[in-house]
Amino acid sequence: MPRFLKRFLMLHVVPHLALVLIRLLAWSWRFHETRSHLLQGGLAGERPLVGAFFHGRLFMVLHFMSRPQRGRWMAMCSQSLDGEAMTKVEKALGYEVVRGSSNSGGFEALVAMIRRVRKDPNLGSCLAVDGSTGPRGIAQPGAISLAQRTGGSILPVAASAKPSLVLRKSWDRTAIPLPFARVHVVYGELIEVPPRLRPEETEAFRKRLEQSLRALQQEADSLSGFSDPEALGPAVGDNGSIG
Repeated sequence: MPRFLKRFLMLHVVPHLALVLIRLLAWSWRFHETRSHLLQGGLAGERPLVGAFFHGRLFMVLHFMSRPQRGRWMAMCSQSLDGEAMTKVEKALGYEVVRGSSNSGGFEALVAMIRRVRKDPNLGSCLAVDGSTGPRGIAQPGAISLAQRTGGSILPVAASAKPSLVLRKSWDRTAIPLPFARVHVVYGELIEVPPRLRPEETEAFRKRLEQSLRALQQEADSLSGFSDPEALGPAVGDNGSIG
C-alpha cells in the first residue's frame, strides 16, 4: 500500500471506523465491577489518581473508564501513525491525550502529564504500565514516577471478557470483547507513593504494582471465564483466536 494512502486511512478513516465499532460492541457488553468502592474512594480523595493497567486490555479499560461517573482522565498515546489514530479515538471518548511512549517522547509526555495534573488535581491519568511495545506484562516505572511527582495514588485496574477475540499477532495479545460479552472490571488497593524514593525503593514499588496487576488479571479472567495462558508471557506470532 502506498505510504500516502496508508496515512490517509489511518488518520481519516480508521479512527472513525474504530470508534463506531467500539460503541456498537460496547452497547451489547454487560459490565460487572469488583471493589468499585476503591475507584469511588479514590475519586473522592484529595490525591490525584493514576489508573494503571496492562496494554492488552486497553480497549475494555478505556471504554469503561470513559463514563462521566468514573471521573475525568488523561491518557498517553505513542507518536507513531497508529498512535495518531488512537489519539483521535481516545479524544472522542472524552480523554485528554498527550503523545509519547517508552520508545519515543516518553519522558517529555510524562513531564507534560505531571504538569497537567499539578494544574488540575481532579484529572486522573491512565497508563498502560507495560508500555506501547512491551515486554508484555512487565510494569515499567512510569506510573511510579507520575504518582511520586504529582502526589497521586496508583489505582491498579484489570479487565477481562468472554467471549473475546485475541489478536495473537499483536505484541500485547490484545483482547477485544465480542458482542454480548460479559466484561469484568476489577480494582486493586490504592498504592500510595511517597515523594522521595531511592532507586531500590522505586524498583520495589514497580514490582509491587506489577504483582498487583498480575493477581488482578488472574482474578478478572477467573470471574469472566476467559483464558489466555500467554496473556502475560512472551509474545508469540500466530493468528487470532476466540477465547
